[in-house]
Amino acid sequence: MNAPAHFRAGVFFYGVCMGNLLMDEAAIARSLIRLSHEVVEKNKGTQGLCLLGVKRRGEAVAERVRALIERFYGARVPCAGIDIGLYRDDLVSGYFVPDARRNDIGFSIGGKHVVLCDDVLHTGRTVRAAIEAIFDLGRPASVRLLVLVDRGGREMPVGADFVGKNIPTSRHEYIDLRLKELEGEDSLAITTAKK
Repeated sequence: MNAPAHFRAGVFFYGVCMGNLLMDEAAIARSLIRLSHEVVEKNKGTQGLCLLGVKRRGEAVAERVRALIERFYGARVPCAGIDIGLYRDDLVSGYFVPDARRNDIGFSIGGKHVVLCDDVLHTGRTVRAAIEAIFDLGRPASVRLLVLVDRGGREMPVGADFVGKNIPTSRHEYIDLRLKELEGEDSLAITTAKK
């Protein structure tokens, strides 16, 4: 079965064959619950903790983790989305300097333990851009990375501290992660490009 051209997990692809469903709504919910507990355990509580999600998909992940931490620990940690578009390495040049004011998150990250959230970790370039954006906002005590899926294929020395699911993929495979906030459903599948 052929899927229409669409945008999933940060990658445009055309003429794909739909793959096997790897995680349904219940499995994604279980992963997020586990991740929220791991974040609080690693931080030794919620003190000084804040969540930043890479817009838009990572922002949805961050908001869900925030809600789960509030549910289980009774603490509402600061949470916001950050736009990394101006920090991408394919846009920045000697004639273009990112403007940190674009990311007005509404709270200070100075001295905080920041958990950077995203949906899928692949090359590491998105994370590099996000870290640059974070340090334009202030100097946190620490930055840790949380991803729902790690698909491998790194081009940067980046590793996640909190991973929902490791799914090694080839260059011809793509992660099709759907989130209720954006696609109206929670599911995760691998799609394969047609040869």
